[in-house]
Amino acid sequence: MERTGAHSGKRWLPGLMLLAATSWLLVIYFHLAVLRGTPVVSEPRGSLAEIASDDSGDGQRLLLQHEERLSKVKKAPPAATSNALPAARHERRRRDDDEDCRGRYVYIHDLPPRFNADILANCRNWYPWIDMCVYLENGGLGRPVDNADGVFADEGWYATDHFGLDVIFHSRMKQYDCLTSDSSGAAAVFVPFYAGFDVVQHLWGVNSTAREKDALPLDLVDWLTRRAEWRAMGGRDHFFLSGRTAYDHQRQTDSDSEWGNKLLRLPAVQNMTVLFVEKLPWTSFDFAIPYPTYFHPARDAQVVEWQRRMRATKREWLFSFAGGARDDPYSIRHQLIRQCGLSSFCKLVQCGKNQRNCLVPSNFMRVFQGTRFCLQPTGDTMTRRSAFDAIMAGCVPVFFHPDSAHTQYRWHLPEAHDTYSVLIPEADVRAGNVSIEETLRRIPPDVAERMTETVIGLIPRLVYADPRSKLETLRDAVDVTVEAVIGRVNKLREEMARGQEHLLQKQSGNDGVQQT
Repeated sequence: MERTGAHSGKRWLPGLMLLAATSWLLVIYFHLAVLRGTPVVSEPRGSLAEIASDDSGDGQRLLLQHEERLSKVKKAPPAATSNALPAARHERRRRDDDEDCRGRYVYIHDLPPRFNADILANCRNWYPWIDMCVYLENGGLGRPVDNADGVFADEGWYATDHFGLDVIFHSRMKQYDCLTSDSSGAAAVFVPFYAGFDVVQHLWGVNSTAREKDALPLDLVDWLTRRAEWRAMGGRDHFFLSGRTAYDHQRQTDSDSEWGNKLLRLPAVQNMTVLFVEKLPWTSFDFAIPYPTYFHPARDAQVVEWQRRMRATKREWLFSFAGGARDDPYSIRHQLIRQCGLSSFCKLVQCGKNQRNCLVPSNFMRVFQGTRFCLQPTGDTMTRRSAFDAIMAGCVPVFFHPDSAHTQYRWHLPEAHDTYSVLIPEADVRAGNVSIEETLRRIPPDVAERMTETVIGLIPRLVYADPRSKLETLRDAVDVTVEAVIGRVNKLREEMARGQEHLLQKQSGNDGVQQT
């Protein structure tokens, strides 16, 4: 029995060794071939066939076959796996980017410098009383504001000119997510003409003729209409901006003494989408976008932190007014100043010709931050930059005319105007029929709180982010504007397609009549 058991043990030993070797081989093969793709296999320390017993020929043949397969894998040239994987990832990212940008591509015209850069070079001569070049620093944002008194944050706040949007918008467009060098695939075409800076060169102290005021707009139209990009839709997919109000561009006569140029009266311009800080009430091709404020965040975190701070701010005043009286007897500003001065619930920051209160941003921004409602009457025109400064401070704007905001900034402000603002008809104020204090005190505290929260929530879509960086996830005023422009162009494109189809059908019907 002992001999039999010993013989049996010798007989099974090769089989056990074969099983162990096969299992080990399969583990290695799975690790190399499956987990790591097809890398170069290192040389085994010894032939696996030598592990089998000499009297197990089947085991030797099996192991030799597996060793031969591994040898072929080892000798084969490395498949471009290491290169293919990054390439595949790059291709996948490219496809994802294409998908994200589908229908959102923008083509930017490379204009001759006379339409933008040369205008900037003349910044010292725009106004006879001030050198505006300092306001063009930092991508058009101006110099950082002094935050010694802590009214602002330490970063992201600049002394920005309220009419300086030409260069700020262009700088932001240069970093738009979906730019393309192929105009045929673009959803819209941006024209970086500094229309606002151009017209301001001819408004003060230079005695420009009407011909001189109109020279560059006419030159631009001539340049654009000669290009293939224009012919694609007759300019209806083009858009450009003036950082001033539309009134500076709608001169009605050719009199040298009349204000502004006639940019808006050019037929080619009326084909385009034109952006201003204040639009004309009676036209449909121009649109208002927010005035630039002093806040230009470089990161999402700066916006979120500022919103948190405004939510936590204690608002001691029911309402406030920062501004000066007007010589115009039709203006209601003197009534607002009088009512505010007589109310213990109002804080007045009066700005006269010889007072610098409103020239130092911290003076009125501190007041806005401590106020629930900020009065925003009309000024030289229907709109004010101050309304957007108030919103940055979490202060609910009080308007006295619909054209001060409600009919202007349709792309950026909610349609439900009473969720973020109060409207008191200026006719009632002018006639002395309304008490501003009583009107605002009748608003329930919980409603006022919700309005404040809505206003603070609007901040991201009303700021112009620092064009030298990029917000990570938040959409600023430029993002909102470009989306709206593309939406408008898409509608125009659909209307043109329907019109062409209708024309073709009409021609086909006429052909059919003629043939009969």
